[in-house]
Amino acid sequence: MEHIIDEVDRKIMQLLQHNARMPISQISKEVSMSQPSVKERIVKLEERNIISGYTASFELRELNRGTTTFILLKTEHCQELVDYCTGAREVTDLFRISGEYNYLLKVQTASVEELAEFQDALLRLGPSKSHISLKNILENRIML
Repeated sequence: MEHIIDEVDRKIMQLLQHNARMPISQISKEVSMSQPSVKERIVKLEERNIISGYTASFELRELNRGTTTFILLKTEHCQELVDYCTGAREVTDLFRISGEYNYLLKVQTASVEELAEFQDALLRLGPSKSHISLKNILENRIML
């Protein structure tokens, strides 16, 4: 029988989402369970790909990539776009969407000028619309 996610699993995932480097000893205190039990639950969540990885967050402004832009793109050159975005350091996220435009790109650049250069390079793939983020209100929101 497959392990169903219960409230303890949710609490463990919530703690890890807030701090992926939280020691198991601290998690065990927070959920009132032994360390081996917590470790076993985490391993099971990883084996089932419910926990698919651990990441670090960066302050992009400090890395000279503080201008966030969302670009809607309409193209028939789908694989070429995916290949281009995979190699472009400016692209942090790429989504296939429905509607008038078929792709949404999240782009991080140092400036509006750098963004303009990036958009000029995209012209060969199809028409686009860009929306520069003025303020991040919710980003990397904790989902549990």
